[in-house]
Amino acid sequence: MPSNTPQPTIRHATRDDVPTILHLIQALASYERLSSLVEATEDSLSRTLTFAPFERPSQSQGQTQTPAGYARTLLVFTPDPSPEPAGMALYFYSYSTWRGAPGIYIEDLFVKEEFRGRGYGTKLLVEVARETLEIGGKRLEWSVLDWNEPSIGFYQSLGAKPQKEWIKMRLDDDALVELAKKGQGVSTTQ
Repeated sequence: MPSNTPQPTIRHATRDDVPTILHLIQALASYERLSSLVEATEDSLSRTLTFAPFERPSQSQGQTQTPAGYARTLLVFTPDPSPEPAGMALYFYSYSTWRGAPGIYIEDLFVKEEFRGRGYGTKLLVEVARETLEIGGKRLEWSVLDWNEPSIGFYQSLGAKPQKEWIKMRLDDDALVELAKKGQGVSTTQ
């Protein structure tokens, strides 16, 4: 039975949405108490994200190709008559060697505090899960801060399981540069 309750709009971001995406990234960083670490700018997002319109790859097309840019963004907007950005899921394609199949990794899933509890986070995850299956994917993954109990509980209520046996590793800044320097003079072929 159709609901008369106004529904939010979910769509892939266009280049015009870059200021909104940056604002949501900054709001997420503030929530995570890490605002000082945000280096993203409208320019860097414009150069590195993929924007709609694009053809969503599917398993039936054979090979899947990711268009220019490294990540996609789904935005959720409050219902009419005055829609406003309520949250986002920023994600990219990944690959599982053990499963021999693609997947999706969600870099950021965020709903503004004033819009939580309305199902927007679930709706964003549903859309990313659908895309994961459309590309023949077998896994949808993301990280959550260990102190963020409300989010952990929410994810577990959807069937997500913590991967406690894995430790996330990262190289960035000087450590990344230093490791790359170790390969100078080494020939690589493509």
